[in-house]
Amino acid sequence: MASSNELKPYRWFNTLLWGNTVSLSWMWGLGLFFSVQFTSQFGLVGLLSFAIPNCLGLITFGLVTHHLARRQDGGSESLGKFFTSWSRPFRLIFFLYQVLAITLTVFALIRYGWMPLGLEPQILFLPLILLVILAAGILFGEEFNIRRIKWSHGVIFLIILGAVGILLSAPSHISPALPSIAVEQLPTNNWNYWGYTIPIIIGFLLGPWLDLQQWQRAIQMHRERVSIAAAYIVGALQFFLMLLFHGLLALWALGAGAGKFLHTGLGGHIYGHDSVMRFLFEKAGDHPWIFGAYCVFLCACVLTTLDSGYIALRWFLQSNVRTSVNAIFALIPIALVTSPIPIFIFCGAVALVGAAIGLELEYFMIFYATFFVGYSALGMARCYINTPANRIPQIKMFCLGSLAVVIFAFGYLLSYPAFMIIGSLLPLGYVVWTLAKPTASEDFVSDVEQLDAPADNMMPLAAPAMPAALAQAATHPLPGLAGAAAAITDAAKSLVGAVQHPLGGHFEDKWFVHSFMATYADTNSVGNVYFGMYAMWVGKTRELFFNRVMPKFNLKDTPFYILTRSFEHKFVRETREFETVSVRIRISGYNRKFVTLDHEIYDSGHHLLGKGRQSLLFVSSADYKMIDVPPEVHTAFLPYA
Repeated sequence: MASSNELKPYRWFNTLLWGNTVSLSWMWGLGLFFSVQFTSQFGLVGLLSFAIPNCLGLITFGLVTHHLARRQDGGSESLGKFFTSWSRPFRLIFFLYQVLAITLTVFALIRYGWMPLGLEPQILFLPLILLVILAAGILFGEEFNIRRIKWSHGVIFLIILGAVGILLSAPSHISPALPSIAVEQLPTNNWNYWGYTIPIIIGFLLGPWLDLQQWQRAIQMHRERVSIAAAYIVGALQFFLMLLFHGLLALWALGAGAGKFLHTGLGGHIYGHDSVMRFLFEKAGDHPWIFGAYCVFLCACVLTTLDSGYIALRWFLQSNVRTSVNAIFALIPIALVTSPIPIFIFCGAVALVGAAIGLELEYFMIFYATFFVGYSALGMARCYINTPANRIPQIKMFCLGSLAVVIFAFGYLLSYPAFMIIGSLLPLGYVVWTLAKPTASEDFVSDVEQLDAPADNMMPLAAPAMPAALAQAATHPLPGLAGAAAAITDAAKSLVGAVQHPLGGHFEDKWFVHSFMATYADTNSVGNVYFGMYAMWVGKTRELFFNRVMPKFNLKDTPFYILTRSFEHKFVRETREFETVSVRIRISGYNRKFVTLDHEIYDSGHHLLGKGRQSLLFVSSADYKMIDVPPEVHTAFLPYA
């Protein structure tokens, strides 16, 4: 009992640390600079309309994942196991979401934090600042993993608190401009306001569900026995206070003279993301500490997003390489495949080009209010609604998401708020329809069903039609024994010729098939085929398959050996001697280290006798150390995978 009480203060401290890193990881380019933009447009009402859905989205994610972790079996790994299964159909969307988030964050800091400084020539300074941003994110991402990131973010938060303290003193040091420029804020009682607010509510309530950073944090919290719900409530409240501080700072700056930095952009929209930076930079000569504190605040918030993104991407890539059967993961060096650095470079290049040509933050935000909404809603629903399978209608979801992006873009550029609202609601409506329509099961077909369907419905051997002579002899016997015998003999020869296959097996599409007749040596004392013979038949078929696809393989000079890592078989039916048996084997998947083979066994009546799978690994013939799948095996197996 005493030890439990001693642990309570540490658990609460650990909860606060995790809540802090949740808050800082969510304070990315969108929340950081759009809080200024929406505040400059709609004042305090706009700030609260932006901050509250953000806060509620984090709390909802924390409460739901806390419940998911508790309801699953598996102890501290229960949420990790759930995520591995649940996220399978969303892997590409997770990746795109994270790439866009990193791109948007880097873009926002360059566009609204660096370019207002006006350093020339931009062709020199912009790539240099991009290099600094990427290097800092990569450095911190490499230095701190998910277990240590709460400590680094704890230190960074103390630095942010110091910067906030200096910025809070700004109103007492910087006098308003004379004459003060009045900033006319837009009304909040018309469709223009709701054209922004409804997509914001939808996008941010569902946003955390596709953020790898949040899932990785929730999984690690559960491993450390930290209450996910409590940590996310703490993080959401801290995040709300940070947004409120930044928005109120923008309101003060606008009243003090920053309104002159607002400008009109594409579609007649007023933009002011960088108004605070421009205003404080103008005052930097007299108040360098205040300007420096704001720069520290922005850079610290961006850094805690980039290092989190780096760690989450590395975790995501490594887990996918371990489980994926895609050939590309076996051909590219594993250090390159699992490194987020190439992705960071790509994101930085896109962000740099976007900033150089004058894009605005809203052009990136559109995707979070439309394209990702359907996937987030479907993912959240699938945590509690058991669909018949572990997949989603990818093509339909992609088309609906793209259509929603276009509709929203037309509404935004042409100032039609109704189109913006429709663009955000359309993916939600489609998800409800997809889950509720009578034919929903046709959209959700499991991987197992896809693999089993051909096996249950496919005839492994072409069943030739009964020759006419045999049919006639069976139904209308010829007069005389000799005539009947002759007819049946000719028919039998015709039938045998119709099903004759090479002794070494043959291919039927991707399946390698070996047919033979079971004999007395295959049976046991009861008279049915001994259970161990099925594995022997599969092994023989596998050897014939290897011989067919790698005819030049020679044990005397081979640099590698092929070993069986695991073997499993499900018995379905029995068979007896003199029964024609067909063993079918195919490559069902592979990654860098292992190849998986599926097998099926049928009798002459096309009844499934059994099925299963096996996993192969490869070792060096010199020292028996495990190696990657050899290139010659890739070349031989790839046409049949």
